[in-house]
Amino acid sequence: MYRKEEQPLPPPEKFELPFEGKLSPNNRWVIMAELIPWDDFEEEYAKLLSAEKGAPAKLFRMALGTLIIKEKLGTSDRETIEQIRENPYLQYFIGLNCYQQEPPLESSMLVHFRKRIDGELINKINKKIVKREIDKSDKEVKKKDCLQEKGEKIKNKGKLILDATCAPADIKYPTDLGILNQARIETERIIDNLYKPLRVKLRKKPRTSRIIARKEYLKVAKKRKVSYQERRKAIGKQLKYLKKNLGNIEDLIQAGASLENLSKRQKNCLETIKKVYEQQQSMWENKTQSVPQRIVSLTQPHIRPIVRGKVGKPIEFGAKLSVSCVDNYVFLDKISWENFNESCHLKEQVEKYKETFGYYPESVHVDKIYRTRENRNWCKERGIRISGPKLGRPPKNVSEEEKKQAHSDECFRNAIEGKFGQAKRRFSLNLVMTKLPETSITSIAITFLFVNLSKLLRQFLSLFLSLFTNNRTGELIKPPFINFDYTLNNFYVLKLIDLSENSWSKVA
Repeated sequence: MYRKEEQPLPPPEKFELPFEGKLSPNNRWVIMAELIPWDDFEEEYAKLLSAEKGAPAKLFRMALGTLIIKEKLGTSDRETIEQIRENPYLQYFIGLNCYQQEPPLESSMLVHFRKRIDGELINKINKKIVKREIDKSDKEVKKKDCLQEKGEKIKNKGKLILDATCAPADIKYPTDLGILNQARIETERIIDNLYKPLRVKLRKKPRTSRIIARKEYLKVAKKRKVSYQERRKAIGKQLKYLKKNLGNIEDLIQAGASLENLSKRQKNCLETIKKVYEQQQSMWENKTQSVPQRIVSLTQPHIRPIVRGKVGKPIEFGAKLSVSCVDNYVFLDKISWENFNESCHLKEQVEKYKETFGYYPESVHVDKIYRTRENRNWCKERGIRISGPKLGRPPKNVSEEEKKQAHSDECFRNAIEGKFGQAKRRFSLNLVMTKLPETSITSIAITFLFVNLSKLLRQFLSLFLSLFTNNRTGELIKPPFINFDYTLNNFYVLKLIDLSENSWSKVA
């Protein structure tokens, strides 16, 4: 049934707000703002900027908060600013004192924020937030201090999961023929720009054969199935056209043309094209499909092909990440645009665990590539159990306990795969939209930071809902009641309240 509303809508200035002009303390953005230690990193952020020159910069909370909002909402830079302008909770999250209708900053500032707040600073913030939540209660801290006074060694505690993944970049799927065609088109534009100031001196512009070259490219690119001989012949022709264009550019420079007539983007693109020509010419002559530091994108030359061997995606193009997981919290330990063997970084990641928590893990859960003889011996010397079977020929008889332990280790290691899935399906790790290498690293680091913040937010809300749990022993006799003792203990362990002062102290 549908009934038309006869009462006219009020104007926007008379629209009544449900919270009567006040923000709700139970809102997710308000809670999340209290979980981030903004003030602890304000000085480190201020060191990146000049104290005397330039216009006053935005505060650290506004810079980092805007990037977190963008990651959570999955919007563009412009849409993120619009969301902040319309939502008072988002304005509170970035540190504004009151609601304002004008946007607090321009969308172009997000690029500067990503350049200033690098991945290393994001990882420091991530570790500090997680370490504060994983720290033991005050009683366990006192026991730990007593052991150190007695000179006894601290036992290994906790479980560490290690794995690697790839963060694909937003580029067109690269092919040798397509890259050469794109490079040829860019060189033709560069020749046009260099020839403009030399029209009087040079009557004829250098020939580029652009129409013939494009027809030769489309003749192969439009085919559904292309043989090896046809593809190789087409690549050879594009290499000749590209070599001719590069020679024409050198001739124009010798004739008096200056590279200052080109934009900064064209200058960088010209250097990239020269490297692409050398790589493609080497592969074409040697009849190979690989070359060191192979360029697969003219606009993002830092991206490399990462061979993963996964079903559906044997090769991904982006950054390779080495990640550790502790109590369902994830840390970005290493990021590189070049492919690397993740097993070589096991020792470094375990040492970072000890540096953060003060002791080695009890066990390290990894896949097959990490289980080298060197890593196993290194872990054995420090009393760390590494998951997986021993090296060598598998034994004929395996006890039930070993089977159960192996199954338990494999199930436990799946937690990090779930974190990868969460970061790629719900957030932006599956397609990095930023173009510069430094901004891409910042974007990837913020993704893992928000994955941990999401877990803390769910944990906070679950503890809040535990106030309204039933007493299981007497649920058939007594009505529902609030279990204050259980909730107070949980909030005290997570340092959300201070029992000594008998008052709520928000985590800052």
